Amino acid sequence: MDSTKEKILVVDDEASIRRILETRLSMIGYDVVTAADGEEALETFRTAHPDLVVLDVMMPKLDGYGVCQELRKESDIPIIMLTALGDVADRITGLELGADDYVVKPFSPKELEARIRSVLRRVEKGHSTGIPSSGVITINNIRIDTNKRQVYKGNERIRLTGMEFSLLELLVSRSGEPFSRAEILQEVWGYTPERHVDTRVVDVHISRLRAKLEDDPSNPELILTARGTGYLFQRIVEPGEE
Repeated sequence: MDSTKEKILVVDDEASIRRILETRLSMIGYDVVTAADGEEALETFRTAHPDLVVLDVMMPKLDGYGVCQELRKESDIPIIMLTALGDVADRITGLELGADDYVVKPFSPKELEARIRSVLRRVEKGHSTGIPSSGVITINNIRIDTNKRQVYKGNERIRLTGMEFSLLELLVSRSGEPFSRAEILQEVWGYTPERHVDTRVVDVHISRLRAKLEDDPSNPELILTARGTGYLFQRIVEPGEE
């Protein structure tokens, strides 16, 4: 077996969905492991060490929200949630708990495959144009190391998920210039918003970044709102610039 294959953990209490996703994802080159409930998901995660988790919300023993919370206590692994819930607030809950993206049931397997490729690509991607050749950016008490994909606030390392870091890296790459929500969604998540709710993915991730990086998230000084447009990172002044 190819030891370099990316491993995906598929968690769903419906056996038919597990079989379909295991078959399709294996066919396009992923190593796939599965779990039928939340408790089994955590056990499998700790023994199989996957690269990404596809996580259903409605499950016995421990639901997807609970699994997501537990995973975020110990890992920054990319998480894509599957939800059959119609309420937008329920979809957003998963993002607020740390998921990177969500797909609504019933879904096209091709759509999920595209989301998986996009999330894994962003998590592994090197630093963007507009980032100093050193790969390190310092602003106030924040230090962003794009080579190691790490962020420090003072001397404390701030844990970001892969998608949170990719979002921060994008904003920093054009500091002082606003990005629209649709542009951020395209650049970071790799898809064009089909519905207004899709851009909430961006809003929730911005909120999560502010909570981790800003001294006062309710009055942000680093990640600013561009009214009528989207978001921007405050302009970074290089040494020698005015």
